[in-house]
Amino acid sequence: MELRQLASLLAIADHGSFSAAAKALGTVQSNVSAHISRLEKELNTVLIDRPTGLLTEEGEAVAERARRIVHELDDIQTDMKSRDNIVEGDTRLGVLGTTARWLMPQLLPAIARSYPGIHIVIHEGSSSSLIPRLQKGTIDAAIVHLPLDDPEIHVEPLFAEDLLLIAHSKHVLASMKTISLGELAQYPLLLPPRSTAFRRIIDRAAANKGVALQAQAEIDGVRLLASLAFEGFGAAIVPASAVPGWLKGNFVRITVPDLPRRVVGWAHRHRPQPTRPTMAVLEIAHATIDKYGVRQPGVHVGQDAFPLARNTGRRA
Repeated sequence: MELRQLASLLAIADHGSFSAAAKALGTVQSNVSAHISRLEKELNTVLIDRPTGLLTEEGEAVAERARRIVHELDDIQTDMKSRDNIVEGDTRLGVLGTTARWLMPQLLPAIARSYPGIHIVIHEGSSSSLIPRLQKGTIDAAIVHLPLDDPEIHVEPLFAEDLLLIAHSKHVLASMKTISLGELAQYPLLLPPRSTAFRRIIDRAAANKGVALQAQAEIDGVRLLASLAFEGFGAAIVPASAVPGWLKGNFVRITVPDLPRRVVGWAHRHRPQPTRPTMAVLEIAHATIDKYGVRQPGVHVGQDAFPLARNTGRRA
């Protein structure tokens, strides 16, 4: 098995055809075809469905492992380049969309100033989509909603933010300034899926008050959750960063005192160890959040932001 064979497979997976893969690799289609044929012969399986150009189930499994191998080789080169005092190379960071909106405009320039040799690739997504990618090694680190219970993943909290209820100005709850979970249980809500850490925190808070919230619909993605509430499809519980103070429209913010804060943190795999560019981004992220987080309505930074450290993955 050769690296160029795996590179051909990944190029087809990424670009959708033999011809497009050849163009991306700077070679001819016959070379890509030959690499795939030899790889299939060695593995005694079909990796590409020729009529469609799509990977077979076996091809997807091989591509997943191949991508890890290619990333590891890239990381070796990155680490060797960064052995002196100059930190440079690529790093792939997953970020929650609501966090990215206020953090990235500050973080990216700070990285460019402190470590101009770092090339960072940002992948936006929900925690439920980013965590599997982190576990598979297709991203190097992620800023996600904690807690995260995986012994193979290192986590540390970055900030906490208030949870609140938003509703269209014509919603039945629009006249409320504050509401308890007991009162809120009487109304159907737009909620995150039960499988998410965000939903588990909401349900736990409701259970502590002896009630269960009604799900009008379950939406995986905070920004979509907020958008649906803005459009009048229902009231939704969202983190403060989903509705920044400058955002205006036909909606209201309603305080729910019984809800705890949401903790957002950094996650990376213990093995292989993160590269120096990845750790440099973590360093800058901490400094940027400490400086600018306090300016975000509903966002809390510092030790006092995490009253339940044991539930965040924070080390004692």
